[in-house]
Amino acid sequence: MPEYLAPGVYVEEVSFRAKSIEGVPTSTTGMAGMARFGPVQYAEFDGPSTCKPRLITSYTEFERVYGGLAPMQLSDGSERVAYLAHAARAFFNNGGRRLYVSRVYQAPAGMTTFNACGQLTAVTDAGNATWRARWPGEDGNVLVETRVTRSRNLGFNWPADPNDVLNKAAWGIQVRTARAGAVVEVLPAGPLADNAPLTNTLYVIEVDNNGRQTFIDSSGNPAVVADGTPLALVELRVIVRGPGGRIDSYEQLGAHSAQSRHIGKVLERDDPEDENAMVWLDLSVLDTAHRHHPAALMKGLQAAAKRLAGGVDGAVPAPDALRGNEADVDHAERRATGLEALGELEDIAIVAMPDSGVSGLPADPLFSQLCVDHLVAHAEKYRYRIAVADARPSMSITDIREFRGRFDSKYAALYHPWIEVLDPMFPAVPGVPPRKLLLPPSGFVCGIYARSDIERGVHKAPANEVVRGLTQFEININKARQDVLNPEGVNCLRFFEGRGSRVWGARTMSSDPEWKYVNVRRLFIYVEHSIEKATQWAVFEPNQERLWANIRRMVEDFLLVLWRDGALVGAKPEEAYFVRCDRSTMTQNDLDNGRMICQVGIAPSRPAEFVIFRVGQWTADAQG
Repeated sequence: MPEYLAPGVYVEEVSFRAKSIEGVPTSTTGMAGMARFGPVQYAEFDGPSTCKPRLITSYTEFERVYGGLAPMQLSDGSERVAYLAHAARAFFNNGGRRLYVSRVYQAPAGMTTFNACGQLTAVTDAGNATWRARWPGEDGNVLVETRVTRSRNLGFNWPADPNDVLNKAAWGIQVRTARAGAVVEVLPAGPLADNAPLTNTLYVIEVDNNGRQTFIDSSGNPAVVADGTPLALVELRVIVRGPGGRIDSYEQLGAHSAQSRHIGKVLERDDPEDENAMVWLDLSVLDTAHRHHPAALMKGLQAAAKRLAGGVDGAVPAPDALRGNEADVDHAERRATGLEALGELEDIAIVAMPDSGVSGLPADPLFSQLCVDHLVAHAEKYRYRIAVADARPSMSITDIREFRGRFDSKYAALYHPWIEVLDPMFPAVPGVPPRKLLLPPSGFVCGIYARSDIERGVHKAPANEVVRGLTQFEININKARQDVLNPEGVNCLRFFEGRGSRVWGARTMSSDPEWKYVNVRRLFIYVEHSIEKATQWAVFEPNQERLWANIRRMVEDFLLVLWRDGALVGAKPEEAYFVRCDRSTMTQNDLDNGRMICQVGIAPSRPAEFVIFRVGQWTADAQG
């Protein structure tokens, strides 16, 4: 309790109510897989440090960060569909709102990730400067144009002033608004075209403690500039043209590290001004000790070629690479990769791996099995998430049953078949059959999970929901086929005349009848995760009746809201849940060892999977 040592009036804030539990988000999704561009951990740890999975809130944002839908050109000469990009597009089209993406990149044999990034070297008198793509991939072969912008004549002389103790009038010509490190150019007599090549008459400004400017020439020595010489301030403008018509522009850039908008700071490797910048400027071999190096850098960048080269899309990662590695606790630069990178994000509730269905051409059955194994193990390891698994394309009913039989987990659900869409990279042309693609269902289903959670709640089974953005399913599953697949835990996607294409199953891949349904598993995840996050304040509190009563009231208030929302079964709250936290749940040994045990029981609402109407004849009594 607070101390009262001196006489006075003391006002204290206290709480007379139980703390509340805020439900955790359930629609946030995480995906790991191959992308055309974007943040990825460099295998040799010499790449940008900002390589964590990004939170994406729209497909437009996904395109800017991770590239578009164009197929990837693999190092073995084959072409691969950008399944992750298509899955992200399907996720947002079907109602998803928050998506974390963990990019996985496999450099070609004999090449490092660093060398798989596009690059372009500009030769200067003070050493070389190299434009480098921040991330590996063919999309990194961008067009970089460095332009110069010139001001009007800014040269002037200080007027004579008898009160000026510095005698600035004797300084000679100066340049308005110029700071240390700025580059100025002697303007020619005639007109100068926009972005005309820099002349040889360039000076770098140095400023002493009194504010006097000195002009450094190309030899690195102070130069005498005659009064009346027209001097223009020179700055850089960098225009980066990427795929899909993307254009990034960076204005008012300087070439000296002392300037606030130094080109090496604005376009640096780890923390650029634009976190989604496609390139960075490597100045590691530039001779910054040369006093004229800013002017030399400007001339070299302006005269350099424009197209980066050397970026490649790499190879299909092995299942272990898609699973990834945990972060190295002893080396901060070695961050988690693949699925393990998603494990560091607590708010993810749904995980998928759209690349798991196809390893190449033709499909490798073992590849898909290992990928789903890793996905299921990830969901079980981190507990508070469910895995949406894909089978391989073109699987017969026997194949899909055999595939499903290899797994048993209450934290995963399998959906079948694959989904056919119109290829958005080939717009429809009259008289030409449209090109179509087969995509794994996980992207669509994850969006439906999120949509169902937002509109109805996590307790509603994500089934009997319309699948958006498709032409048809790969195969037509009828009732006879589903009669075989549904009891085995294969969630079918079906077309119904007059009702569209729908998800027609809500079962997990578990053999335990208690965890048969997806919504039951996710409801318990939601309750457990919410309670865990909201009760952290109770750790190290005095373990006695007051704490137990607070915990009971807090959990009961939370469950009461769930019951009112229809998540729990029971005509009364007492039938829907119970919360016990008292001496009946704890022994003296528990108290002596610092354990507070609270038992929570809930009656989840299971889906009406089989709606049965029994209709028979009935003869009413005759009325006289």
